[in-house]
Amino acid sequence: STPRGATSFDVYTTPAVTVHMIHSPTTKPTLDSRWPLDPDIEVVVTIDVTSRAVDDNQVKISYYDREDRELAVAWLYLTCVEVSLDVDWSRSGRVKSKGKDKAKWTWGPDGQGAVLLVNCDRDSPGWGGTDSGQADIRTPAGGLRPRGAPRGLPRCHPVPACPLCPPDLQDMSVMLLRTQGPSAIFAEYQVVLHVPESDADKVRVFHAVRGDAHPLYKPVLGPDKLSYVLEHAGHGDSTFYVEGLAFPDRGFSGLVSFSASLLELPHKDSPGTPIFTDTVVFRVAPWIMTPNTQQPLEVFVCSIKQGSDSNEAFLEGLRALLRKASCKLTMCSEQDTRSDRWIQDELEFGYVEAPHKTFPVVFDSPRNRGLKDFAFKKILGPDFGYVTREPPGKSVTSLDSFGNLDVSPPVTVRGKEYPLGRILIGSPLPWTSGRRMCKAVRDFLFAQKVQAPLEVYSEWLSVGHVDEFLTFVPALDRKGFRLLLASPNACYKLFKEKQQQGHGEATQFIGLKANEKRSIDEILADESLRSDNRHVQRCIDWNRDLLKQELGLSEQDIVDIPQLFILTNSRADALFPDMVNMLVLGRHLGIPKPFGPVVGGRCCLEQRVRELLEPLGLSCTFIDDFFSYHVLSGDVHCGTNVRRKPFAFKWWHVVP
Repeated sequence: STPRGATSFDVYTTPAVTVHMIHSPTTKPTLDSRWPLDPDIEVVVTIDVTSRAVDDNQVKISYYDREDRELAVAWLYLTCVEVSLDVDWSRSGRVKSKGKDKAKWTWGPDGQGAVLLVNCDRDSPGWGGTDSGQADIRTPAGGLRPRGAPRGLPRCHPVPACPLCPPDLQDMSVMLLRTQGPSAIFAEYQVVLHVPESDADKVRVFHAVRGDAHPLYKPVLGPDKLSYVLEHAGHGDSTFYVEGLAFPDRGFSGLVSFSASLLELPHKDSPGTPIFTDTVVFRVAPWIMTPNTQQPLEVFVCSIKQGSDSNEAFLEGLRALLRKASCKLTMCSEQDTRSDRWIQDELEFGYVEAPHKTFPVVFDSPRNRGLKDFAFKKILGPDFGYVTREPPGKSVTSLDSFGNLDVSPPVTVRGKEYPLGRILIGSPLPWTSGRRMCKAVRDFLFAQKVQAPLEVYSEWLSVGHVDEFLTFVPALDRKGFRLLLASPNACYKLFKEKQQQGHGEATQFIGLKANEKRSIDEILADESLRSDNRHVQRCIDWNRDLLKQELGLSEQDIVDIPQLFILTNSRADALFPDMVNMLVLGRHLGIPKPFGPVVGGRCCLEQRVRELLEPLGLSCTFIDDFFSYHVLSGDVHCGTNVRRKPFAFKWWHVVP
């Protein structure tokens, strides 16, 4: 309390202390720097220099009466310690100190907040699962890692760590805890690193501690550890490595926080009272799909040598395409794939990215046929991650296959930017029941946030996949791409033209169950087939309107590819090889060979597709997949898969 009769005061401090006077605009100090003793005045003192000794900073407050006589003096003794938890909040790839609002994570190019990768690759060949599934950091040989970065990393230590670090550490984000101040203070107070219980099962934290010969990496926080008392506090930086254990999903936004608290301990067995807490926040990096407009890096295909449906001829055509595209081919053996050729349906390649590290991640579908274990056993490895989702009860339909999953190129819709494109999921009509991609997969895709999934109508097809009626190809003009849609109308228009030109006898090779040829005249006269295709065209037109609205497209952004379908039990199959079900490798397209009517020595379907696509700068290679894929209800895209280059655009710059 202030002394009786006091009307003013002044404040003097030792050099390291700064005084801040908070007052109303009308309150002013006197010429001799004395302030009126006003209850609205607040005195705040701060120190920016860590104390060398206990009580080495002082604040002196003198009180005066109306005659300027000093009535009393109050002394405040201060000890400044530093407890600071720091991460790469600026997303520069380096840990920086003194960030503002470290407990806040914001989107956009001016946003802030650190990024965490799910450690879903396998850097240890001897380990049976992903690295996130083990509680220790292991060597490539499978033992505990004996070496790594030194304990006292510099404040701007780049992430990833130095070349001596175990590879697994480079998939993690660095977190530094700085504690400095007089040792006597840290002998009486505890520094505790802690994680909320709701976040603990999503992360694991390792402390780099000095071992006898090399640093050791001690698991200190995670699913079964909520707090960790820092030993030897007060001696500078302690380095921690943080790994994500879970992707964003239903019930988990992707945000996780960590705090460092300075605890006062009234007595030895007391739980302690926090007198200061510093908090940082990470967002777990989403899994990101890559559209056809991204550069192809590697094509996967299954080799099927046995039986009448061998794909040897198909592979010859595919190799020729890849030579033109200068793209790597990875052949999956029949033994590894268990004779399952539909690699597009089994998995989807994407990637994860942090400022310090990017690596591909394969998403394994719940389809689980012959290729069930392929991604886990043959693709998961060093710097190649793995994720999967399974529905409860394991009940799946054809719509759970990833031929029913696609992503558009980047688009802008009514002023809203989607710089990483939008995911497309094939579904029934919104107001109907029917086969639908399982909720576990849809929830996962929606939770990634950065590619705003859109459900389109594909259940009208027998197989029910989006890749049966649409694809995207790069283009040199307009938006940088075109949407290709299968079009019965375009096919009937083409066949009518050829009939009027006197080529009605030219034949189309067709048949899913039997091989037959039908002339243009016969196809145009088949009212049942025409009725089937009127229905198909209405289904595709419904999607056309939806995609124009949700992807911000105009008619000039869409190319209609001639295609006919036939209904079986009210659902549609392609009558001849489905040309939109193509492989897109930059400007090189691998298109199912349609075996259409030959006019003037050329297949008129191939010729029309060339006329539509070659002016866009695209090269068309038609590949024979008739017996090896088409008659088995799939085509080129269904039987191949592509790993593509990640976007240059950083996902954290998205504004969802």
